[in-house]
Amino acid sequence: MPNPLLQAWDTPHQLPPFDLIRPEHFAPALEQLMAEHLQAVEAIAKQANPASFANTAEALEAAALPLQRVSLVFHNLCASHSTPELQAVERSLAPKLAAHHGTIYLNQKLFARLDALMRQASELELSEEQRRLLQRLHLDFLMAGACLQGEARREFAACVEELAMLSARFGQNLLADEAEYALQLRDETELAGLPPSLRNAMAEAARQRGLEGYVATLARSSAIAFLTHSSRADLREAIWRAWTTRGARPARDNRPLLQRILQLRQQQARLLGYANYADYALCDRMAGTPQAVYQLLEQAWEPAKALFAREKQQLQTMARKLGLDEDIAPWDWRYLAEKVRLEHYALDDAEVKPYFSLANMQAAMFDVAGRLFGLSFDERSDLPRYHPDVRGWEVRRHGQLIGVFLSDNFARPGKKGGAWMSVYRAQGLHGGVSLPIVVNNTNFAKGDPTLLSFDDVRTLFHEFGHGLHGLLSHVNYPRLSGTRVPRDYVELPSQLMENWALVPEVLEKHALHVETGAVIPPALVAKILAAQNFQQGYATVRYAISALLDMELHQQADGIDDADAFQAEVCRRYGLPPEAGLAHSLAHFSHLFNGGYAAGYYVYLWAEVLEAEAFSVFEQRGDAFDPKLADSLYRHIYSAGNARDPQRSLQAFCGHAPKAGPMLRKRGLIQKIG
Repeated sequence: MPNPLLQAWDTPHQLPPFDLIRPEHFAPALEQLMAEHLQAVEAIAKQANPASFANTAEALEAAALPLQRVSLVFHNLCASHSTPELQAVERSLAPKLAAHHGTIYLNQKLFARLDALMRQASELELSEEQRRLLQRLHLDFLMAGACLQGEARREFAACVEELAMLSARFGQNLLADEAEYALQLRDETELAGLPPSLRNAMAEAARQRGLEGYVATLARSSAIAFLTHSSRADLREAIWRAWTTRGARPARDNRPLLQRILQLRQQQARLLGYANYADYALCDRMAGTPQAVYQLLEQAWEPAKALFAREKQQLQTMARKLGLDEDIAPWDWRYLAEKVRLEHYALDDAEVKPYFSLANMQAAMFDVAGRLFGLSFDERSDLPRYHPDVRGWEVRRHGQLIGVFLSDNFARPGKKGGAWMSVYRAQGLHGGVSLPIVVNNTNFAKGDPTLLSFDDVRTLFHEFGHGLHGLLSHVNYPRLSGTRVPRDYVELPSQLMENWALVPEVLEKHALHVETGAVIPPALVAKILAAQNFQQGYATVRYAISALLDMELHQQADGIDDADAFQAEVCRRYGLPPEAGLAHSLAHFSHLFNGGYAAGYYVYLWAEVLEAEAFSVFEQRGDAFDPKLADSLYRHIYSAGNARDPQRSLQAFCGHAPKAGPMLRKRGLIQKIG
């Protein structure tokens, strides 16, 4: 049989023919496509004609597309629907793919053409987007070592190859730890405190694993819900310890891997003339320098610790009322916080969840996208799918087809944890319209029906914001489309979209009781809005220490010798309250070691500064769906991709450069004025 990855895909919208693709197809397909890509690139490098934008920059962009088509399928399936066979292929191919791209970036003749073109840029008749593409391609080559010579070039290439292998192993170890853990519960004493929706989800998890009774897993939605509701401190501790030791178990220990990753990153940075990896990574971010990152984090750190201390007093008071020990352990925090939330806001998660079914919240986000951007979503059951849980929609804007949206919402073995957006095809107009194929992944606990906490709802809207960034992209070149923007800008469209989950009219329309169909009571909406900043000290401290740990880690010029000792020392130096616990221990900090956020975990807070400013424009107008503002949002934020400088795009929408004040007030870290 011919390899389906190398054929034309005669499927709706040329989606991958998932039913025909097998793990053994990837190696021969990718090896052939890498060879063809190298041939095409070599032809560009060796051509006799002087470098022009068309024969060099545009040609490079076009040459990458066939390999990119199959690489995207490979990487998406490794994340969403992995198997032992596919993991073996990933371990083999990851260093080969990295070496392939390194070979291209280190092609001296090719870079010479690109460099010559860059030096002539001011004299060429190029559009703003063409100049942007040229600048980005040139910077890609520089950051990948194109200016290095001799042994330094070989050393840099070896680093790239080994890093790809280590990153793949890091992610696979974490996936295995999460997949194999199951806390099996059988009787009512073990289920004490758990609401019906969580019990239903745990029963489904047990069925998926062929076990009796109920199973708590390390899927985030399952673990956090269990820590929030279980009355059994011993079982909460068991889940917490399993959660916090992911990636650090003897059979699959990520700590030696991450220590080697750090050494290699620092080696790369030194070869390129940077003092450390943080300086290297930040040269292509809005922040620019580690000092700018620290300045932002420090504005939040001390206020967050002060707020955390007040929250701790509340929890200690609650512990006394319940006859529990006031010496709060990290696995007690969420349980006691839920009791405080019930007392202070009369807001019970078990009361809230029936109004937030997954089906209704997906309808809500589609409605928001329709009102803001003129989008409609038409589900097609015949679209190719890699798993029965996946659903797909054709997306139209004012009636015109603009892309395909896939959603994969449930936790299962073989799927990595967390939530993310990706693409199977990026948008582009040059050389023929390329419709984006966007996928959103979450890890909700599957139920019948699936009910969401309000944090889950925000996650759903957050990833949908990324999805809209990909779907609404309207640029010529895939290299500049959608989410291909600086890392500390990419979270703006996603975090901005979270705001519409809180718009009262959206809640009133779509937050319908799953059994009665009753509209969520205004009093309950008021409680949700009033409780927005509940536990923000806890949340901000846990986030900020992770971002600080990341920055400290990537400024160690010689790497680290002991991951646990380094982590403990950073927490001690910054004064992390022990009850908070770490949201991300280094051994499972996949954002840094398997996710592209190295020296960049700060970006969520940075983007929150941008988002708070951007949404305040709607708040000042008094209408979350103001048509003129929505059109401006589309033009400057969601459709622009990286075709122009993101800082200019943001200022064009907001009217001024963003400041941290609105973000700090929104989080409740400083008092609102007036």
